[in-house]
Amino acid sequence: MNTDRGSLVRFTFYGRMSTTEYQDRVTSRGWQLDVAEETIAEHGTIVAEYFDQGCSRRWSWTKRPRAAALLAAAQRPDRGFDAVVIGEYERAFYGDQFQTVLAALADVGVQVWLPEAGGPVDLENPAHQALMLLLGSQSRQEVLRARHRVLAAMRTQVRTQGRFLGGRPPYGYRLVDAGPHPNPVHARWGRRLHRLEPDPGHSRVGGVDLPAARHRTQHRRHRTRRTQPARSAEYRARPVPTPDATRTARGRNGSRAQSEKSWKTHATPGGQVWNRHTTSRSHRTARRAGGTGGQVNERDWAVSKAPAHPALVDEATFQAVQGMRAARKSQDGDTRTYLLAGLIMCGVCDRRFDSHWVHNRPGYRCRHGHTSARTHTPIPKSTYVREDHLLDGLRVQLNEATGDNTSLANYLRTNSLVIVYRDPDWTIEKAQGRPVAGHSPSRAC
Repeated sequence: MNTDRGSLVRFTFYGRMSTTEYQDRVTSRGWQLDVAEETIAEHGTIVAEYFDQGCSRRWSWTKRPRAAALLAAAQRPDRGFDAVVIGEYERAFYGDQFQTVLAALADVGVQVWLPEAGGPVDLENPAHQALMLLLGSQSRQEVLRARHRVLAAMRTQVRTQGRFLGGRPPYGYRLVDAGPHPNPVHARWGRRLHRLEPDPGHSRVGGVDLPAARHRTQHRRHRTRRTQPARSAEYRARPVPTPDATRTARGRNGSRAQSEKSWKTHATPGGQVWNRHTTSRSHRTARRAGGTGGQVNERDWAVSKAPAHPALVDEATFQAVQGMRAARKSQDGDTRTYLLAGLIMCGVCDRRFDSHWVHNRPGYRCRHGHTSARTHTPIPKSTYVREDHLLDGLRVQLNEATGDNTSLANYLRTNSLVIVYRDPDWTIEKAQGRPVAGHSPSRAC
């Protein structure tokens, strides 16, 4: 790095690479730095550099460690540089990020030089304005095109080939070798395919693999319409450890969540499943601290057309238990039903409201992520809303929906609508990228 301070303009260089597994830092930094030095040739000298690695271009500069450090250094009066030079627009910016960064640096008297502009960027110049809009659109389009191609290819591999695409094996299965990778290049690198097979749990009872026997028992008990907590507690209390417990130290018989998910997975009757969860986020879900997406509607899952591995239960039994849920009775012996369970979203934190029985009537509340088990920074006051008030409002707004209160709730689920509640107002919106909870017209606890 050139550190001659006799030049007219002192520059700091910023570069970025997306991954550390598939990119070489020395190579990526080298070519970006070469382009930057060519851009500022005879105008100044690079006196400092900031290079991010393992950061997506979609991350704002305040979320990238080195970019955030650059912005902080620019605020200091003794910063030691007069301008920032970028090696490539797409490496530094995404969408309309450039305008935000340029404004922040301009406020402290720091210029931004781009090779695409041939020098410093001036947004008062119409040509530069058009160029920045074009570059921002291209940067976003490149990400969207790559994502679309990869996701489409992965869906095809699952549906037509039954390929296992990585991740933790479904409950009751383990991974085994399935031969060399079908791509010749990957095969030469030594990469192998994997497939699923029932995990015997390191023991057998009566010549029957334990995972298959446990799954059949769980599905049979589920058809009795017992409550989920009761089924899970008895299932996990059996003296035989689950396959998961033999692999990890999570507990003797696994967690309740794992045993509950096992009867919902299409992998159980032999189908390969992918895309049950997503990391893509809307502008609203991005506000959620630490959020990485959520569950995907079952109709959008990628499921293999033909069986891809041995089944743990038969298809008829699996289909028979889908959507069944027994209502758990309360202490007074009654069953509490919440018609709008899973249909109310918080307009503050984008979480679903919890069903909450209060004053002998159904209601809903959102505590904005606060629980007694974790400490949070100051959060908004918990929000409460009564079910009857919402139903009255729905009947006024949904003129096309007819019937009783259950029909109103069914109308929302059928049309993928949710209630976005911002105390004291609420609106009806499309469930953007979110599954509308509930397979039945009501949910009880």
